[in-house]
Amino acid sequence: METPAPKSPRLLSLDALRGFDLFWILGGEHIVGALGKLTGWAWVALWAEQLTHVKWNGFRAYDLIFPTFLFLAGVSTPFALERRLQAGETLEVVRKVVGRGLILVLLGVIYNNGLQWKGLEAMRFGSVLGRIGLAGMFAQLLYVWHYAQPRRLVWCLGGILLGYWALLSWTSAPGFAAGDLTMEGNFVSYFDRQFLPGRLHLKIHDPEGLLGTIPAIGTGLLGVLVGLWLRRPESEFSGSGKAWRLGLAGLVCLLLGGLWDLVFPVNKNLWTSSLVLWAGGWSVLLMTAFYWIIDVGGVRRGAEFFAVIGMNSVLIYMAGKFLNFEYTAKVLFGGVARLGSADVQALVLACGVMAVQWGLLWFLQRQRIFLRV
Repeated sequence: METPAPKSPRLLSLDALRGFDLFWILGGEHIVGALGKLTGWAWVALWAEQLTHVKWNGFRAYDLIFPTFLFLAGVSTPFALERRLQAGETLEVVRKVVGRGLILVLLGVIYNNGLQWKGLEAMRFGSVLGRIGLAGMFAQLLYVWHYAQPRRLVWCLGGILLGYWALLSWTSAPGFAAGDLTMEGNFVSYFDRQFLPGRLHLKIHDPEGLLGTIPAIGTGLLGVLVGLWLRRPESEFSGSGKAWRLGLAGLVCLLLGGLWDLVFPVNKNLWTSSLVLWAGGWSVLLMTAFYWIIDVGGVRRGAEFFAVIGMNSVLIYMAGKFLNFEYTAKVLFGGVARLGSADVQALVLACGVMAVQWGLLWFLQRQRIFLRV
């Protein structure tokens, strides 16, 4: 049985941003889409377009959700592990980190395939949770390894990003020129076709494949570095001092990612090094804004709405695969929805689905029931 470690201070902004991030895939995009159809407003249509993925190269707001979730797993790392490391519980920390990573991989397989074995060829093993589990695990192990000298994590991050750039620049699938970054011709997709068992999500490519986990470790490390900065005592930097310096770091990441995009395109499917910096820059700026408003400024109104989601994020993500929230929303709100036009009905039901999910999470929070992975 684990010996409880002393509790670390918890940032409400961290839970709130995690919940804000997850809000959009729980139904926020459907609310915006329904609102756009109902109103016909151009700015809502533009917003709705941002809540879709680009097919290959490029970036929209919806492509930020996954990297930000992994980034936040990194931010939480120093808060979760530092006291145990200070207490000399390194082996226990390593066991916890590896165990958590493997559990997330297993949950990802279950999310993709359900609870039954469908045969190797029909199973999909790459998953969002699996990538978060593996990339987060290795980022945390690097933190544990370099705990005494955290500046080495910057060199690890740089080495990962430059190494991945070199790999994709000097290799390709057989029959393609070196540095080919098309879906069929790039080396990452080819590697997964050869070595990732089961089926690939896009037949010739899986966006959550094996080699793409390497640069994703960089996303986790970027979060760890931000977490280390936020953990610094007030005697060194005030909350406002931390925030403006963090915001500046986010802008630097955006600048570097934008420049790198000129020769190594921002591509979430390949999780390119430029994507790590570009998405990381936006993630850092979001973390800065939430931290400055909530933890420094003390503005909690609205933050707790998203924190309810963020504190049970894995549970609600998994629940969406196995529970029919839309059916419950129709039972509860269908009568009201039918009073309006088809577009009004779509908007009411989209809001209803979100309300049902949030209500479940609020109830679980009140009962102090959390899925801790």
